Amino acid sequence: MRPITLIQFLIEERRAGHINAELSLLIEVVARACKRIAVAVNKGALGGVLGNAGTDNVQGEAQKKLDVISNEILLEANAWGGHLAACASEEMEDPQPIPDMYPKGHHLLLFDPLDGSSNIDVNVSVGTIFSVLRCPDEVAEPKAEHFLQPGTTQLAAGYVVYGPSTVLVLTFGHGSHEFTLDREVGSFVLSRRDIRIPEQTAEFAINMSNQRHWQAPMQRYIGELLAGKDGPRGKDFNMRWVASMVADVHRIMTRGGVFYYPLDAKILAKGGAGKLRLMYEANPMAFIVEQAGGAASTGRERIMALQPTALHQRVPVFLGSKQEVELATHYHREADGAQG
Repeated sequence: MRPITLIQFLIEERRAGHINAELSLLIEVVARACKRIAVAVNKGALGGVLGNAGTDNVQGEAQKKLDVISNEILLEANAWGGHLAACASEEMEDPQPIPDMYPKGHHLLLFDPLDGSSNIDVNVSVGTIFSVLRCPDEVAEPKAEHFLQPGTTQLAAGYVVYGPSTVLVLTFGHGSHEFTLDREVGSFVLSRRDIRIPEQTAEFAINMSNQRHWQAPMQRYIGELLAGKDGPRGKDFNMRWVASMVADVHRIMTRGGVFYYPLDAKILAKGGAGKLRLMYEANPMAFIVEQAGGAASTGRERIMALQPTALHQRVPVFLGSKQEVELATHYHREADGAQG
């Protein structure tokens, strides 16, 4: 059977009526930009791209050199093609308009240019996450409020993992599909169609260093997992934690599991409502996971049902194998009901 390239797959999706030509072009451009980012990541110290950039992003976090480089690659690649009305990046406070010299399209692109960048200097997998929305028809110059659409309105979402191989996982709302970069020919090639996440799992990912700060429902849930086969769950669970959301989610997309970044006392003490960004991380990952048969919640409600209130809004994230996400969510709702 002949391999199917990303471009061939996009043509199939257009013929099936799942996407239009403009969205197809947008995905092609993002994929090309990610190939450039992969080259920069793979050069590492030889390319002079490791270490801090000496600047902070909009959240006040120290930027790595590759954060800045990846952001610039994505902005430059998407500026001139005529497929975007505007784009927004986790690294920038405000949306980036399309320069007046270029034609404008009907889509809005949001991206985290380099997720897990704290791992760059130790050569652990990092990645890019993106989400595509439709720009309201009556809007000529999109502002931040035009990006504030629920995750259910996403037209496409994807992520790219820069690891031993460079892998793109993509959804248009008709299943989630994996493409692996063939470096010899320079093309992404379909490697898994219609990925399915097992409903049950014995593997979880969470930052255990925050355990003392967790709320009671999460303490209860993780306590049951750690109790193993002698506890109420009756089986042993393994823990994995890469501290790169893209890498942790890709493991779940490959063999199942669950990923948790819950609300905790430390976040609440700082006036926060969560750790991960709704628009740049939680919504696109939720879309991809749900399309693979998994579930994604804040611990209280479905992530993609949330009405965003700010471009850089943060939320708790529970996602992965459906039964475990639903159980953890049930414990939180049960506790909220008891308090009410």
